[in-house]
Amino acid sequence: MNFLTHNIEAIQAIVTVQGQPAGAGNPSGPAAPGQASDAVAIVDGAPDQSENAAAQDPFGGNFFLILMLFVFGMIVFSAFGGRKQKKKRASMLDSLKKHDQVVTRGGVFGSIVEIKPDRVVLKVDESSNTRITVVRDSIEQVTNDSTD
Repeated sequence: MNFLTHNIEAIQAIVTVQGQPAGAGNPSGPAAPGQASDAVAIVDGAPDQSENAAAQDPFGGNFFLILMLFVFGMIVFSAFGGRKQKKKRASMLDSLKKHDQVVTRGGVFGSIVEIKPDRVVLKVDESSNTRITVVRDSIEQVTNDSTD
């Protein structure tokens, strides 16, 4: 049986309702709403329109909108997330005073000897009285160690 013959038989089967031709007392269309129908549906293995819709859009209809909201949320959190740490660091640098024990970003421990607007002089060795000058922003933290 070739392809054309198969399609003709499928069309005849759809038109036929319980073995009777369409013109023999049976309506050729679907039953009216609320009425019982004896129509037979032939399934040829082709996917429904509902299956096509699911295959075309596996993430749902709002995937792009959800993606944009997620990206926007990440931008907002990254922009405003560091504010608290910046304020804490600024208050720590403003509260520096002489004889505070500090650690620089390079890992140098020292005691503050002199504070200038943009620099800090640290005493790093008591025995040789070694002093270094560092940029104020390079102070990482104030420690509680006291070598005095």
